[in-house]
Amino acid sequence: MTSPTRRAGIWAGEAGERRFKGPVTGDERTLLLSVLAGQRATLELKCAGLGAELARRSVEPSSLSLLGLVRHLADVERRWFRQVLDGQEVPARFSSGADPDGDFDGAVAGPAAVEEAWRAWREEVAFAEDFTARAPDLDVEGRDGWLGVVSLRWVLLHMVEEYARHNGHADLLRERIDGAVGV
Repeated sequence: MTSPTRRAGIWAGEAGERRFKGPVTGDERTLLLSVLAGQRATLELKCAGLGAELARRSVEPSSLSLLGLVRHLADVERRWFRQVLDGQEVPARFSSGADPDGDFDGAVAGPAAVEEAWRAWREEVAFAEDFTARAPDLDVEGRDGWLGVVSLRWVLLHMVEEYARHNGHADLLRERIDGAVGV
């Protein structure tokens, strides 16, 4: 059995380093952005130190992989912030109507694929952060084809949930790759 110290040590990083660096009190926007930033940092941490191994699948027949999660979350960021809230008519980066699971199915080993996924994810996160910083308040609205009108507040809450769920998947995937475990 793995000791609790080992579990925490693997993901905590250097002494004193914390993923959740933001405040734990304050206004709604500050807290939502802080928790979302911590969830985004968790994804990066769970993928740290891996190259082609990011494409390793979980268990057949699943196409779930860490690289697939990075690609999926790049598409999710793009969808909610660019397409829905900002009204941009841009396609998803890795999936499409013809290939709705392209974010996972197309996640193949190789330095170029890994670099492309991280670049896309970082660009989409940067856009989302900029959009949110420029928004006058959390009541900014956009139109979603499935849900109708949604607010920036709802999107931020949804993004926290989306990352938290997928970071749980990332825990299991990382443990399968190299035995690293964490909370």
